[in-house]
Amino acid sequence: MMRFGGWIAGLALTLATPAMAEWREARAKHFVIYANTGEDDIRRMATRLEQLDGAMRRMHAVAEQPGQTSNPVTVYAVASASEVQSLCGKCPNIVGFYQPRVSGSVAFTPRRGSSEGSIDPQIVLFHEYAHHFLLGNASTAYPAWYAEGYAEFVSTASFDKEALRVGVAAMHRAYSLLRTDLAIETLFDPTRRKLDVDQQAAIYARGWLLTHYLMFSKERENQLGSYLRQLNEGVPSLKAGEAAFGGLKALDKDLDRYLSGARITNVVLPYTMLSVPPITVRTLSEGEQAMMALRMRSERGVNREAGRAVYDRALRTVGPYGDDPVVQGWLAEMAYDAGEDAAAEAAADRALAKDPKSVQALTYKAMVLMRRAEQSHNAEEWAEARRWIVKANRLNPDAAEPLSLYYRSYRMAGVKPTDAAVQGLYRAFELVPQDRGLRFMVAAQAIELGDIKGARATLRPLAFDPHAPADNRAAQLLSLLDSDKVQEALARIRGNAEQAVAEGGGS
Repeated sequence: MMRFGGWIAGLALTLATPAMAEWREARAKHFVIYANTGEDDIRRMATRLEQLDGAMRRMHAVAEQPGQTSNPVTVYAVASASEVQSLCGKCPNIVGFYQPRVSGSVAFTPRRGSSEGSIDPQIVLFHEYAHHFLLGNASTAYPAWYAEGYAEFVSTASFDKEALRVGVAAMHRAYSLLRTDLAIETLFDPTRRKLDVDQQAAIYARGWLLTHYLMFSKERENQLGSYLRQLNEGVPSLKAGEAAFGGLKALDKDLDRYLSGARITNVVLPYTMLSVPPITVRTLSEGEQAMMALRMRSERGVNREAGRAVYDRALRTVGPYGDDPVVQGWLAEMAYDAGEDAAAEAAADRALAKDPKSVQALTYKAMVLMRRAEQSHNAEEWAEARRWIVKANRLNPDAAEPLSLYYRSYRMAGVKPTDAAVQGLYRAFELVPQDRGLRFMVAAQAIELGDIKGARATLRPLAFDPHAPADNRAAQLLSLLDSDKVQEALARIRGNAEQAVAEGGGS
């Protein structure tokens, strides 16, 4: 039990940074972490993330899905929030960010706060992982208040001497909770009016409070499930809320009473209940150390112009490391993004000469050949590209990117995908349902198979994306399907899928 006060506490730093630290990699069951910090620090970070994952699985009775661990989240822990903002681009106020994608979901987080009293980087990382967890383990579409409220609920997890506590008071939301008025109708339907910055913050804060209340309220047990079921059946949020919660005004009054209560309950999970899988830590090679800044720029996602700048810098750095297969695999990706296909293929070949099991090198070899075949319209070149995709798939059958590439190769060639390609697409979606491009591709394939209900279910989580406008692409497509404009919807979905891939939401 924790008392909730009307003040914002100064928050502890996540990791201490030794002077002149080398970059290290920690590999765990669900995560790969890179940080230029000591071994104890990066191991602690990996342990906490695995404990958090285990806590959410235990809280929600979610079993491990076969193959998911072949697609871990990669976390880059950089020095400061300003470095995160530089990687993000036009993101002056963010502390960390997360990108879900079939090629490997990534998160960027600082090791320390930007100033005293700033949000703990651990809170940001846990918030983003909660989104990843929800999207990866449920087919339900969530409204903004719950998507952000649940992420806030998880984000404040604290690690005591013998137990993990989930649902600890969100002190960083205290100002919004106590100083910003937000009508309950606006919380349930934020599209009703244009929100200012304080009201947008209140969605997170009031969403946390409502999520917290419903998690522990015996009187309102099962009401959240009833609300979400109605919402996913197409009932508008306000109407579903009125029906499920017995009136929104009454719910709002109960929330105010909950906020003014003496204590905030949280879930206590002893570490003995949260087994941590093995964690391996290594210091990166000399070449990897030299390339890490460029690797992060590349992983963040680049357009052709930015990709060219990264590649040009990489060429000035990579010279002494021609025998390092990891570095050459990274270089293949950078060259590909810059449009230097011959250089990308050569780098992939160098990587494979040293490490024939490099899935990244095999993947980029295939992607170069796909781009070449798309220009030549040569069936033999398409077959050659697919042979390299199959090699990558055989090395790791549960890696999502080769599965999605195999399907895309048919779409790019303008021919009907084989049954195996369609099965591969659906399997990739099972493995990485967080990826936007995959969702659009699966929705389009469902429409072609006459499964309009399945297409709606696939698109709905995108339509409810709390970071997207109310008239986002998925919402527009749902409207077309509801109006029986199936062919128009299909044509637009195809374009959306390719655009999502180009924006970094796909292969």
